[in-house]
Amino acid sequence: MLAQFFIWWYGEGWRTQSKLGWRRVNQTSRAFSAPLLLSTLFAPWRRIITNPGASLQAKMQAAGDNLVSRAVGFTVRIFVLITAGVMLLALSAFTVFIVIFWPLIPLLILFGIIWGLI
Repeated sequence: MLAQFFIWWYGEGWRTQSKLGWRRVNQTSRAFSAPLLLSTLFAPWRRIITNPGASLQAKMQAAGDNLVSRAVGFTVRIFVLITAGVMLLALSAFTVFIVIFWPLIPLLILFGIIWGLI
């Protein structure tokens, strides 16, 4: 039974952990939908647009309102893109860490048991 555990741990278990880690990275990427955020970077926030009126003052007011709406949309989308980048970088680093140190975990447990007995 112990041999089967090690066969699974260093074979299928290792592959499964790698696949799960990269699946988490992919799901996070899709959740933030960076391509959509980039394509709508300068779009108004929540499609809040002011239609210009007939007078020059109404047109200037509408232009100002629309500019503010676009600035808010840009700011929010930039912060979400930065957050997505940090999350993807952290998840990728964590996945690489798990894949690299996965083979060492049984050895660390064994070392801990021996260290505890000494």
